[in-house]
Amino acid sequence: MIFIAVRFTVRPELADSWLDRVADFTSATRAEPGNLFFDWSRSVDDPNQFVLLEAFADPEAGAAHVASDHFKAGLATMGEAIASTPEIINVEVPQQSWGAMAELAR
Repeated sequence: MIFIAVRFTVRPELADSWLDRVADFTSATRAEPGNLFFDWSRSVDDPNQFVLLEAFADPEAGAAHVASDHFKAGLATMGEAIASTPEIINVEVPQQSWGAMAELAR
């Protein structure tokens, strides 16, 4: 799968509305056939920072996502609200979903 983590720092005056701003983008991406997950988290240390964890079944699904109209619209929406350039990790991993954490297995 293609695993992507993106850290967004949002302008302080828009941080509380960030999840609403990206709601359409989130819903559309989650509906893509090749999307495995698309999950937002807000930092407990910096209320202006959000992390997006997303995964796609394969490189083709990732390419389809980037080529979609909702991706382009999402970039425009996010671009208006960010305070700095987002940071990204994008890797291909040999699994298709979350795995169990062996150290805390029950």
